[in-house]
Amino acid sequence: IRSGMFWAVGPNIKKFEEALAKYIGTRYAVAFNSGTSALHAILLAYEIGQCDEVIVPSFTFIATANAPLFVGATPIFADIEDKTYGLDPDDVKRKITSKTRAILPIHYGGCPCFIAELKEIAQEHGLVLIEDAAEAFGAEIEGKKVGSFGDAAILSFCQNKVITTGEGGAVVTNSKEIYERLKLIRSHGRLETDDYFSSAEYMDYVTLGYNFRMSNITAALGIAQLNKIDQVIQMRRDNTLYMNQRLSQIDIITIPNAPEGYYHVYQIYTIRLKENANLRDSLMKHLSEGSVMTKTYFPPVHLTHFYRQEFGFKGGELPLTEKVASEVLTLPMYPALNREEMNYIMEQIENFIQKG
Repeated sequence: IRSGMFWAVGPNIKKFEEALAKYIGTRYAVAFNSGTSALHAILLAYEIGQCDEVIVPSFTFIATANAPLFVGATPIFADIEDKTYGLDPDDVKRKITSKTRAILPIHYGGCPCFIAELKEIAQEHGLVLIEDAAEAFGAEIEGKKVGSFGDAAILSFCQNKVITTGEGGAVVTNSKEIYERLKLIRSHGRLETDDYFSSAEYMDYVTLGYNFRMSNITAALGIAQLNKIDQVIQMRRDNTLYMNQRLSQIDIITIPNAPEGYYHVYQIYTIRLKENANLRDSLMKHLSEGSVMTKTYFPPVHLTHFYRQEFGFKGGELPLTEKVASEVLTLPMYPALNREEMNYIMEQIENFIQKG
């Protein structure tokens, strides 16, 4: 702010991108103004469009499924598995057709999905693998960062993510060709050889592009957040351990956890009420009355009004997705959540269970 310049573009963007690529373990990163813009841009960069199919989960934020529609492709929903709540590799295999171009899995809530198995399927069928790592910045499998398994990955820095810039996103990749395309797509298709706002040089427009840029001031926030990423993740993991120790004593609750060798960053803290959707809804109401904010992450995308209307979904198409979505409840979880607040949340849950 004191510099009085570099509002739209500037040196912090490049610095943030370099730090992101180094942290994830990829050659390149391109910053965007949102994770949704990043999704849109990466599909454009891979020239996915009309007549193409992209396999996606329904147990996700709607942007994952919408992105193929942005480019004229068709989202094909596959079911999830119940260990990480990510795409089920077996169902993904069943959904592959001659029109399939890409697989777009998410890492739910900060837990890596079965991305190694999905990568093997993608390679076997010659498909693009794009990780939606919006919720899992910093997550790992056997020391390898989420976002470095696929051909590319998108990140999100929206307000409730592991690190935040308020709004923001990025794509990470090892492909120089995709990297160069992404830079054109995010800034009106302009071939930038210098800072556009500080240069008198003419820069040609070589393709169709968008205004998907992250601002320099937003990138400065990202750099500051990234500098404390290890501390932020550890605070989330400590809070989760504290909550898990107590809630694991309640038989009807399944606590969030991760398979062995998987490093979970707990971007959200989602419990599951075993075999009882009505109980979940009643608990949600009880907690709300006690001033505890909860949400359902996520209602199935294929059962939203838009997808019912456009694609004719009626329910029953993705049995495990629909079952899990009816039983999950996301409780408050953030680094500054203190023991007094966590104790209050857990007391409210215990009181509800005891009342039957």
